[in-house]
Amino acid sequence: MSDFDDIRPYNDDEVHSVLLRLLADNEFLDAIVRLKSPLVSRLAAGLARPLARKALHKQLAGVKTVEGFQAKIESYLQKNIDETTTALTTSGLEHLDKTKPYLFISNHRDIAMDPAFVNWILFQNGFQTLRVAIGDNLLTKPFASDLMRLNKCFVVNRSATAPREKFKVAKQLSAYIQHSIVEDKANIWIAQREGRAKDSRDITNPAIISMLALNKPKADDFGDYIARLNIVPVSISYELDPCDEMKARELTLTAEQGTYQKAEHEDVRSIAQGITGQKHGVHVAFGQPFGADVASVDEVASRLNQQIASGYVLHPTNCIAYEIIHGRAPKVNVGALGQPYVAAEYPEAKAHFEARLRACPEAFREQFLNIYANPVQVQLDPGSIQPSADAN
Repeated sequence: MSDFDDIRPYNDDEVHSVLLRLLADNEFLDAIVRLKSPLVSRLAAGLARPLARKALHKQLAGVKTVEGFQAKIESYLQKNIDETTTALTTSGLEHLDKTKPYLFISNHRDIAMDPAFVNWILFQNGFQTLRVAIGDNLLTKPFASDLMRLNKCFVVNRSATAPREKFKVAKQLSAYIQHSIVEDKANIWIAQREGRAKDSRDITNPAIISMLALNKPKADDFGDYIARLNIVPVSISYELDPCDEMKARELTLTAEQGTYQKAEHEDVRSIAQGITGQKHGVHVAFGQPFGADVASVDEVASRLNQQIASGYVLHPTNCIAYEIIHGRAPKVNVGALGQPYVAAEYPEAKAHFEARLRACPEAFREQFLNIYANPVQVQLDPGSIQPSADAN
């Protein structure tokens, strides 16, 4: 058995049996029915299952490889992008070589759509698709694990608690990422920290870099090992965050109570909201690949922070939130072209944002505004934002 069988994505020779398992899974079929027809799901879920199974069987007929499965997903992702964004822009791809594998380390705002947008842009520009890190806390249902691993996701074990077990799973993860880059020549996506930066403070957790370095041979130079991983920082910015109110609620309750207990399936609801909610403009910026000129974990984390912050594209919503908080428009640039922000040019955007703010419960509005305003504060004063203690 491979050292990575319990965490790796599925191989082509496993696709057929996994698809058959999904089509036989009533819980999976019920989830599809709920997504497509909520009313039918409530009134006649049992009757709808055979119809869902037949429709999926027809759609998946002929799918025998991971690439074939991803080709089916492509049309759904295109439809989602068309329906939930007004623009999807990118920058920095000129720094990358399509023939090389990269370890993309990204800021993290949305559970599903962050890697989806990076993957989409790479695919549309002739790069190979990603192997995506996903926490096992999001794979509580067997069908969820099957779906993710069919789509080139690999599992990050977050359920380990004992120190020895945590080290063991971190070592395995480090070895798998290194093997993927160096041996399989595969692109990898991981977030710069465990869990989303709900308050928009994009700070790399040095533990992520320490994990990557666990597989470094003792005789190897640290900088040379990092260079072989081909690390590329990625900045993802959303004009609207579909989960802004949910995040504001969690941040508020955490600040008031010192902790926050997620409801059952709350992450699943966040995933659904993030996928289907309106995002308006989205920009994905690719930074410069790392070389060997780094000497420590902290230096790698610091450079990631710098590149992710400098690549982050501000939207009018960010500036409007800052203006509401501080009573003045910030002197920053907005948009992929970096035009100076002029408040008078965005009356429609301001009206829309203020309506969105009013729809948020009053108790959560301060954190709601901070979610949008914090990226402006970072660009005005990069040293002013420190890591927060928000929950994952």
